Amino acid sequence: MGHSYDAADIQVVDFDEHVRRHPEMYFGAWHGGPDPATRILSAVLSHALHPAARLAPAHTARVEAGIEGDLTFWVADDLVEDAWDGERPPSGYYGSLLGPDRWTCAAAAALSTRTVVGVWRDGRGFRQELSGLRPVEDPREIDAPAGRGTRVLFELDATWAGPALSTGLASLDLHAPHCDAPFGPGHVTLRDLRAPHGPAAVRLE
Repeated sequence: MGHSYDAADIQVVDFDEHVRRHPEMYFGAWHGGPDPATRILSAVLSHALHPAARLAPAHTARVEAGIEGDLTFWVADDLVEDAWDGERPPSGYYGSLLGPDRWTCAAAAALSTRTVVGVWRDGRGFRQELSGLRPVEDPREIDAPAGRGTRVLFELDATWAGPALSTGLASLDLHAPHCDAPFGPGHVTLRDLRAPHGPAAVRLE
C-alpha cells in the first residue's frame, strides 16, 4: 500500500538553501564532484549569453568576465531591467539586486561567501554587497559608468566549490543541446587575470 502524503510531509525551503542542498539542479555540479567552480562559472556565462527574454534575445548581449582568483570571478553585461521603481532598481531575492531574471547569478551567490552586485542606467548606479545571497547592506548609490549594465562579483565558498577554477577556458561550451536561437552579435570575452604574464583572454560565442 502506497504512502499517503499530507501537509506534514511538505517542507518549504528558501531558495538559497535549496541551491545549497541541490546544486546539481542548478549547475550540474555537486559537493565533491568534478570541477564544481568551473561548472558554476560556465552556467553563469551561459545564462548571460541566453538571458531572460524580457532582458534581451539570446546571443545579443555583450558580456565581459574575469577570473581574479582561484574561486573569484566577475561577470558584466550591457543589460539591466527597465522596470525600475522610480529611479531605483527593483528588489530581488531577499531584498537584493538579483531577481528572478538573473536566477543563475542568484544561485551562484548562494554558493558564495561574498557577492557584490552593481547596476547602472540613465546616469544612475547602485552597488550592494551580499553574504551569499543575503544582503549585508541596502543598495547604495555610486557613480554610474556610461550606458547601462550589470556587474556581479562572486567569491565562491571554498568549502563547497573547491578546487580552483580551470585554466582550460577555451573549451567552455555555453550552449545547451537544446539551444536553437539564431546566432547574433552577442559574445563573451573571458579573461583569466591569474595568468603570470598578463591576462589570458578567450572569446566565446
